[in-house]
Amino acid sequence: MTIEEGAVTLMLSTPNPTHPLVPELLRVHDLVREDLRTCRDLADAAAGSAQAAPLREAVDELAGRSLLFQLRTRCLGYCRLVHDHHRGEDLVLLPAARRSAPERAAVLDRLQRDHRVVSDLLDEIETEAWRLDDSASGAARTRLVDALRTLSDHLLEHLDVEERALAPVLQTWESWPHQ
Repeated sequence: MTIEEGAVTLMLSTPNPTHPLVPELLRVHDLVREDLRTCRDLADAAAGSAQAAPLREAVDELAGRSLLFQLRTRCLGYCRLVHDHHRGEDLVLLPAARRSAPERAAVLDRLQRDHRVVSDLLDEIETEAWRLDDSASGAARTRLVDALRTLSDHLLEHLDVEERALAPVLQTWESWPHQ
């Protein structure tokens, strides 16, 4: 895969999970991918005029069990160091990766921008799910569908880019790089 960012083009290799952080990264991303499949199913149901109450319940259930939503809403209480998983990456992992591989600055910048987009999309999904009722206009339903599909598309691409960008860097670390 080639990532173009400004004048910088990086060739990203498929991760070779030789460092313990790489399989952990892939495991977490696989859980998120599973939740994204659920998001797609919810989008299809909403587009197909499903009743509002079951859609809200499904979003609530996803938010309650989903790593995708929990990373955004519960990580602060869990570790007290970061607002959520991506913020943790932004504060800790990505700066360490920048120090280890400054030539990857452009793709690391992209990952940080992606984290903000994902957070906004998660907020939008929850908001639109609660606004939806059975008499909701086609526009209200469409906003929820669009947000779910946009999240799925954006985050699936983000996970692939992140794995390919970070795995080679993580594999060079003999220990956690401290500042």
